[in-house]
Amino acid sequence: MKNKTFCTAVNCMDGRVQEPAIRYLKEHCAADYVDMITLPGPEKVLAGEDEESEKKRIRECIAISVEKHGSAMIGVFAHHDCAGNPASRDTKEFQVKKSAALIKSWFPETEITGFYINENREVEKI
Repeated sequence: MKNKTFCTAVNCMDGRVQEPAIRYLKEHCAADYVDMITLPGPEKVLAGEDEESEKKRIRECIAISVEKHGSAMIGVFAHHDCAGNPASRDTKEFQVKKSAALIKSWFPETEITGFYINENREVEKI
């Protein structure tokens, strides 16, 4: 039996965006499993200057995925109509890029990619 592969999604808790994120990562990263790290508007939290305790918790969760499951890729997601981060798409894309850079500083050997889930629940790479 082959080893099962993992990737990681840092995604909003919104139930509407879980399946599109999982489906996309499984298809495009050839992953068997997707570790989901969710909270409202995670890109806002990671890109912000405050909320260090939440950033620390996100880092701890990603570390489990990378170090214990061997996750080779981390996707950072933002989405349309987010109650936790009601900013413009441009702002969310900026926050995703900043979040990805922060995560890359934590896990420099791991691929980090930003995504936006649009109003049609389609995943777009940033």
